[in-house]
Amino acid sequence: MFILYILIALVAGVALASQAAINSQLAKAMNNEPLIATFISFGSGAILLLIIASLKTDLVGNLTTAHHHSWWKYLGGALGALVVFTTVLLSPKMGITNMLFFIIVGQLITAMIIDHYGLIHMPIREVNLFKLIGLGIVGIGLITFFFGDKLVKFFN
Repeated sequence: MFILYILIALVAGVALASQAAINSQLAKAMNNEPLIATFISFGSGAILLLIIASLKTDLVGNLTTAHHHSWWKYLGGALGALVVFTTVLLSPKMGITNMLFFIIVGQLITAMIIDHYGLIHMPIREVNLFKLIGLGIVGIGLITFFFGDKLVKFFN
């Protein structure tokens, strides 16, 4: 089952990189307006999710309990919109690979903190030396990716 989870995560990575490129082109088509592209992207996604959730779940029944939950549990959509907007804005300026490297580093550091302390009611998964080494390797990879060409030129 864990292999299936890894495959799903890899597909999500493919989707995120592809989404950045697609939404960047949408923004160009919308007079270079990343906010409009983000709105259209979220709108089309919301319509698709509305259809699927209506067919597969008790959507109305679940929505009637929405007011009983803490307000912060609804921040995920706003954070998702921020991520999509960021990818639309930055992918043509930085390139998708560069942008995703920084997003991934931010994700890893934040995820490690959330896991280590069990923040946002997540199970505690303590940080250990090997996880820190892994994060350091990612950092070295990032530095090599961004500055490797300059180092080669410097030493030649």
